[in-house]
Amino acid sequence: MTGARFAAVDVYYPETGGARAACVLACDIRYQHVVAEHVATLADVAPYRPGEFFARELPALRVVLAEAGAVDLLVVDGYVDLDPGGRPGLGAHAYQEFAVPVIGVAKTAFRSATHAVPVCRGQATRPLFVTAAGITRAEAAELVKHMAGRYRLPDALRRVDTLARGSRSRVTLLQS
Repeated sequence: MTGARFAAVDVYYPETGGARAACVLACDIRYQHVVAEHVATLADVAPYRPGEFFARELPALRVVLAEAGAVDLLVVDGYVDLDPGGRPGLGAHAYQEFAVPVIGVAKTAFRSATHAVPVCRGQATRPLFVTAAGITRAEAAELVKHMAGRYRLPDALRRVDTLARGSRSRVTLLQS
């Protein structure tokens, strides 16, 4: 995909309230070449409601992705769908909202997400759990497996987590 832009996003909720959303953009599907970083802060967010996590996250993602501009693929920290029947998670709502393929990368197993593809990276024995919309789960799992970084969590997801939490430290992106 020449000229394609790939985004990874995350949202953090400081104890003081509000939300901070972060986005890293890459020009390659492995996220080896990060070309931009964006952070957006929201003063007010919806309260947490079980089963409606997307209602809290989507407004923050809208703001940070508006800063980032058009993207061709979105990687979210979490699940696209929450069960084999397709109960929508954050990623499914993002897929509808932004009309681009979405890959969900979850760090913990969700009991009903038995369809998620486990992916082990680097020397990790604990898998990540991959779901997708707009591409197959198998394709998404392969992309996650080969994303830049030597650790369990790909560098792009580590970086957006760091940015969302407000830390200025850099994650070293490794070329391979």
